[in-house]
Amino acid sequence: MQLNWLEQTATDNALLSDGFPEKMVLLDCETTGGRAKYHRVIEIGLLVIENGQLVETWQSFINPETILPRHIQKLTGISPKMVENAPKFGEISGILLEKLKDRTLVAHNARFDYSFLKSEFERAGITYSTKPLCSVKMSRNLYPQFKRHGLSEIIRRFDLNIENRHRALDDAQMIYGFFLKTSAIYSPQEISACCKQLLKRASLPPLLDPDEVSSIPNTAGVYYFYSQQNELLYVGKSVNLRNRVLSHFSSDYKNSKEFQMSQKTAHVTFETTPSDFGAQIRESHQIKALAPLYNRRLRKTRKLYQYKSTTDENGYLRLDTEAVASANPSDQQFGLFRSPRQATIQLEKLADQYFLCHQLIGLEKPKKQNTPCFRSQLKKCLGACYGEESAYSYNERLNSAIARYQIQAWPFQTAIMIEERNTEDSDRVAFHIIDNWRYITQLAIPEDIYDLGYETTSQNLPQSSSTNIPLIADDKFDLDIYFILVRFLINEDNKKLSNLKIWLLKPTSASVD
Repeated sequence: MQLNWLEQTATDNALLSDGFPEKMVLLDCETTGGRAKYHRVIEIGLLVIENGQLVETWQSFINPETILPRHIQKLTGISPKMVENAPKFGEISGILLEKLKDRTLVAHNARFDYSFLKSEFERAGITYSTKPLCSVKMSRNLYPQFKRHGLSEIIRRFDLNIENRHRALDDAQMIYGFFLKTSAIYSPQEISACCKQLLKRASLPPLLDPDEVSSIPNTAGVYYFYSQQNELLYVGKSVNLRNRVLSHFSSDYKNSKEFQMSQKTAHVTFETTPSDFGAQIRESHQIKALAPLYNRRLRKTRKLYQYKSTTDENGYLRLDTEAVASANPSDQQFGLFRSPRQATIQLEKLADQYFLCHQLIGLEKPKKQNTPCFRSQLKKCLGACYGEESAYSYNERLNSAIARYQIQAWPFQTAIMIEERNTEDSDRVAFHIIDNWRYITQLAIPEDIYDLGYETTSQNLPQSSSTNIPLIADDKFDLDIYFILVRFLINEDNKKLSNLKIWLLKPTSASVD
């Protein structure tokens, strides 16, 4: 199932998120020691990434013109014979510089690799200067629930396969694997914010007290921007509150609205959550409840629309867009859209991808029965509109096209309680009650489920001394909440990273009676 079909079409699983820099070089160096001033590079491996796609790999041994220490040989598996006939750094400096040109340098512990590159280039008479992107810092920012962020730890965390640890190209490929995993877990906006924060220094708005920013923690939660008149400007969320807030003031504004918001921001407040899951839930709720001035996404939707499938007299499936009659989505529904226009845009994309007939999917009114549609003349329709293509063939293709829009069935037999507990601080915990994709409420202590008419199917309740801010929803189906819940309940990686535990609920004996 595609979870982001409201925003974009399906992409290749091998593509990195749009949130990463468009042009990158993921690089690793093996060296004779740890001090760039005295030690030398013995191997460089790199991957060239453009627009999210791996376009080139490159590796070279380098003659360090010095002794290769035994402990380095043991660590890397690189012997003196492997480097004695290799080119010197100066001999490959031109090739390397060309690959680095106009691309963001990425390394794990970038300070180390960057310092060696600068020193080696300097010895070759070349000045090299850039602002590197450190994947260690990125891991700290996006996965604050973990204590360790070394490459070996990341390999274990995401179960990445590596043949030769401490070899330049293999280690660079692990950065790529880490970025691919992150692309599947976090949105492009979150990744972009993290990259911007790491690559640029923030310039705080003139009305904002720096002390307010310095008090913001590097934990998951929701933040609020206010004007001098205490008008709520914006609500956002992040796995790292401070970094995300600072990213708004990077001086690289995408549009005038971002600049205006920055100039108006005079106060920042925040609420922490145990993990990204709670932050996403609360952000969605608060935007709908408070309607901030600059939030356009996640606004309350009055009506939802879907595709309705019918069969005509000739056996061909037809699609119509209609308002959702019931607030109870089922797995027999296809697509939930915020407007007919949004449904139409997605349908046009499907028609292009699957060669669907515009007449049969309601995008073109037929002039006469069984006459070719306009797209058939362009070879973009295979002739289902006038019987050239069989109903069986066309219907199979249409079913394939709309299959990814099918509403996910509720994966439990009952309502559930989600225990969301911070991995580093067990006292930071929240309990969320969910029933058939509907967010019911957030509890401070699990015993409060009895007041709702529930009890757990297990013998014990989780322990908690939490004082979290309660969150009560309106008990109606919410499209944004649905997407959040699907991402975390269906995706085991997301569930694991947010340390979520599922408790099955049942009505209490009293409520049954």
